[in-house]
Formats: sequence, structure tokens, C-alpha cells
Amino acid sequence: MSIKDFFSLKKNFFFWGNLLAMALVIVGLVWGVFKWLDHYTDHNVAVTVPEVKGLALADAEALLRKHKLTPVVSDSTYNTSQPGGIILDMIPTEGAIVKEGRSVYLTVNTNRPPMRMIPDLIDNSSLREAEAKLLAMGFHLEKNDTIEGEQDWIYGIKYKGASLQNGDEVPLGATLVLEVGGGDYMFMEEMMGDSLSGLRNVRSEEATVVDDSWFE
Repeated sequence: MSIKDFFSLKKNFFFWGNLLAMALVIVGLVWGVFKWLDHYTDHNVAVTVPEVKGLALADAEALLRKHKLTPVVSDSTYNTSQPGGIILDMIPTEGAIVKEGRSVYLTVNTNRPPMRMIPDLIDNSSLREAEAKLLAMGFHLEKNDTIEGEQDWIYGIKYKGASLQNGDEVPLGATLVLEVGGGDYMFMEEMMGDSLSGLRNVRSEEATVVDDSWFE
């Protein structure tokens, strides 16, 4: 067979017909795959993420679903300046252009404060160290209770009148009272009150009396 006869459609109709059919099938498959991918990935279908920060969780979820987005609570935190149950943060942020069905991750303000563990301070810390640690952890401190013991030494911690132990958990931001040693003299003055104060005044007066016999 000559080259001319090989390329002759009339003489090789079956061969060229099959080749053309295969080419059409391949083109059709490629076109179909691209159309399926467009549908699967929602190509050219996008929505704008609405602002939901500051909304209650239920309202935020309803608004996101209305925009064909999927709300997902991914984190929670405690902010005393905001009401419980509202949205504090979101990813992606408001105004972002995303595809339909995209998940929007929400951070919600909890209704109850998280718990914090009392560190190893009782009978193991000075007043200054204990105050620094507790304040840094987010606790509040009321006026200390002075008890008998070594000056400025922590002998106990109270919450709502109840004595705590090292390792006990109390709510973040709780107000605590430290039981602090006042030293022996301070404790005696606190117990004896005006009697000890008067005795101190008498001793002071005696010390200021001048003995005139030295000048005779």
C-alpha cells in the first residue's frame, strides 16, 4: 500500500472512521471531566462572609446558613466585658469572598469563667510573692486576715469564707483573702488591744523623765 492509499479516506474508511470516533470520545471525556470538576468545586460560585461578631451563637449560625455557609464552633474563651454566648471572633473574617458551603470557624464567649488551680503558696510563700502570683493569674485580693505567725508569711487562703488547700480550683477572677502571719508583737497587740497600747505609752513617758539628782 502506498502512502497515498494509506491516507485515502475512501480506501481506508474503516481505519480513519475509528480514529475519528476515538478522538471524539476523548474530547467528550475531557469536556465532561472539566464540567464535573466545575460542579464539584462550585467554580465561579462565591459568597461574601457576613459579620457575626457580637451576635448570639444561634443568630450567628442562622445568618451564616442563610448565606450558604457552614458555622463551626471551634473555640471558646471567657471575656468579662462581653455577655456570655456571643461570638468573639471568626475565621474567615467578615467580608471575605469564599465558596458556598465553606466552614466559618467561630470563637464563643463562655457563660461560666474557667477554673484556676491555687498554686503552692500556703505555708510556702511570703506575702509579696503570693500577691504577685495570684494577681498575675487573674484573681482579686481582699484585705488580708492577720493571724499569729511569722511576719508576712502565708498560712492560708480563703474563698467565700471557706479555707482552700494548695491545688484547689476556683473560678478565674475570684476574690481571695490571704491569711498572713502578723509576727508575735503584732498578734499580741491585736489580742490585747488598748492595754498593750497603753503600756507602750507609759514606757515611753518613763523614758522621757529626767532624773534631777544628777544636777544637785
